[in-house]
Amino acid sequence: MNEYENIMSKSTDDLRQIALAFGDYTPEEVGEKSREELIQKITGITPDQAEAAPAPAAESSTKEEKAKEAPKKRGRKPAAKKAPEKTEEKTETAEAPAPKKRGRKKAADKAKEEVKAEKEQVTIEEVEAEAPAAEKEEKPEPKKRGRKAKEKKAEKEETAKKAEPAVAEETKTAEEPAAQPIKSKKRRLSFGPDKELTQVEVTPEQIAAEEEEMAKNGGFDQPQPVPVEDTYREIEGILSIGSEKNDFCGFVHTTNFLPGEDDAYVAGQMIRRFGLRKGDRIKGLVAPIRGKERFAPLRKIISVNGYEIPEDGDTSFLKKRPRFESLTAIYPNERLTLETEKEDISTRIIDLFCPIGKGQRGMVVSPPKAGKTILLQKIANSITANNPSCKLIVLLIDERPEEVTDMQRSIKGEVVYSTFDKRPENHVKVTELVLEHAMRMVENGEDVVILLDSMTRLARAYNLTINPTGRTLSGGLDPGSLYGPKRFFGAARNIEDGGSLTIIATALIETGSRMDEVIFEEFKGTGNMEVVLDRKLADRRCFPAIAVDKSGTRREDLLIDKYDLDVVWTVRKRIAEVDTVAATSAVIDFMKKTSSNRYFIESARKSFVADD
Repeated sequence: MNEYENIMSKSTDDLRQIALAFGDYTPEEVGEKSREELIQKITGITPDQAEAAPAPAAESSTKEEKAKEAPKKRGRKPAAKKAPEKTEEKTETAEAPAPKKRGRKKAADKAKEEVKAEKEQVTIEEVEAEAPAAEKEEKPEPKKRGRKAKEKKAEKEETAKKAEPAVAEETKTAEEPAAQPIKSKKRRLSFGPDKELTQVEVTPEQIAAEEEEMAKNGGFDQPQPVPVEDTYREIEGILSIGSEKNDFCGFVHTTNFLPGEDDAYVAGQMIRRFGLRKGDRIKGLVAPIRGKERFAPLRKIISVNGYEIPEDGDTSFLKKRPRFESLTAIYPNERLTLETEKEDISTRIIDLFCPIGKGQRGMVVSPPKAGKTILLQKIANSITANNPSCKLIVLLIDERPEEVTDMQRSIKGEVVYSTFDKRPENHVKVTELVLEHAMRMVENGEDVVILLDSMTRLARAYNLTINPTGRTLSGGLDPGSLYGPKRFFGAARNIEDGGSLTIIATALIETGSRMDEVIFEEFKGTGNMEVVLDRKLADRRCFPAIAVDKSGTRREDLLIDKYDLDVVWTVRKRIAEVDTVAATSAVIDFMKKTSSNRYFIESARKSFVADD
């Protein structure tokens, strides 16, 4: 019985254990495989090959003879050379046939001994150990001196010619099989064909105990290792895809939209199969880091942008998503109400004189220390309070770390930051990934609001990271550095029959830097809403320091009804006759006397109508 017959004699459970020991299948896969598949995987022999193969006994004997010929050749002479030496001992005449027969007989005896040794499972090492002893016993007696060299040579040639047919007959049997040998996997099995199976009596109690133990182990005799999926951990973050075509892959950033130690690697094949895009929020399972891997690989995706992946793996809804660039942009026509409390004058002024709509592209123009950061905090809190369906993201670029902490504790939205102690490349990466993430949400029909502080510092970061164009504007600004900030600011739009992306960014003026003035002038006409903070009002501690006569919104008639709009225009006509400080102070004093904007409209209407 050879290895193949021994494998064929095993039960299906034994075959499954053997396949698991060799690592051919996982515990989940081995239970689904049939007996024929298990035998083919273990032995590497298909059923067709097994039928076409020659008799296993003849094949094994020839293989063993070839394998054991190697140790016999060490230090021994061929049979053809021994024949003349033995004949020299008895006679000098050419009687070579007798020694030849004796040599062949000994070779046959040795073959029988080798077969017998094979049956007794004698290892190759033992055969090698016994070979030197056998050589010493069979070593011929010393040759008799005094013979002529010519006679010796003639006798050797004659005996060699007669020995050639015998050697040809012996080797012919080894070359006889016409069929190609079956190639099987070289494995060391823990069992042998000659091991006898002993009958063991098993009581019914022992059988019941074994069945109970197997039920606990999931149908196996021994406890199985923990499934691989149980070692996975859950991860959630933003997908960043590299721009290199030769190494197309991505990473899921889990902290602050920036690379970190807990990031997960996403293969390019998975990105194509699921139709993922840069900026998607991915939730999935990652495998532990092994070997020289730097990042944990993502193995399973649970959800994308909050939409769970179905069990059947259908991801057509991800591939059918519209492209942000192909969406139709229109003027903002739905108002974002900011009024919350009576004491919050700043949001009440913005609501009436420079309203913000969904899809607004607004800019807060402010000198240093005029209250722009506090104004952004109040706008953020008003949006989360009055418009909970909007996704709020506050992006702080090149800001102080303490302001980041204050912003995180003051608002309820998501705060993404890159402080001034980071490299300009970090500022650019964070900004672009936040923009891509906002675009993906808008493609799904959501309303997103981004508050950026500040656009001026973002343009400075782009100016340090781009490849120089060879041209320089006033203040040392490269014209190519404005493309990135303009792409970010220009992404704000209201989508027809869809979502919206609202961006409110701050711009610094009166800093004493010519570059800051150039940046502001470049973005001055690109927005459709402006809130201007005045230095004189801030110096007089008149907060909010909003210059009402200089602030406004384009197409505000789409956001305010005609009744309220008439009153607002009437108030603007009255405050246009005085300077900024007097106009803003009058509006603030009048608002403090009313509890809400509705009472302000009614009171202003009565007052101005009475005056007229």
